[in-house]
Amino acid sequence: VEAVHLIADGKAPRIPQPKEGATYEGIQKKENAEISWDQPAAALHNWIRGHDKVPGAWTTINGQVVTFYGSSLLDASVPAGQELKIKGASRPGLVTKNGLVIFGNDGKMVLVRNLQFEDGKMIPASKYFSADETTALELTEEEKTIAEDIR
Repeated sequence: VEAVHLIADGKAPRIPQPKEGATYEGIQKKENAEISWDQPAAALHNWIRGHDKVPGAWTTINGQVVTFYGSSLLDASVPAGQELKIKGASRPGLVTKNGLVIFGNDGKMVLVRNLQFEDGKMIPASKYFSADETTALELTEEEKTIAEDIR
């Protein structure tokens, strides 16, 4: 009640807020979002999820910065997949039909659904090893007519 009366009378003390720590801008820098691999799976999942979409949790794979998006905890047996060496990880990830399975230091798993490369290209994690394969788009005659009308 006293504080309300001081405000109403215009006599409340005014303490300026310090500028340091007054923004979240510093937290959302890409260099602050690198994944630290010496953590349990739940912490890895929370880190990836917490940085999804901006700035994106990232790591280095084959000398290239790769950003992870769309993680979920995986509570099942280890799925079949192709091994993927990840810098700093205690064991390789697995590229499976559902995405990239990564392991925490507790042996539990996290499934990552999408990966983005330094050039901005985003792919489903399950397509990591087939990312370089390109297929040409072939239109039917009807689609060619529609495309021409749109042009």
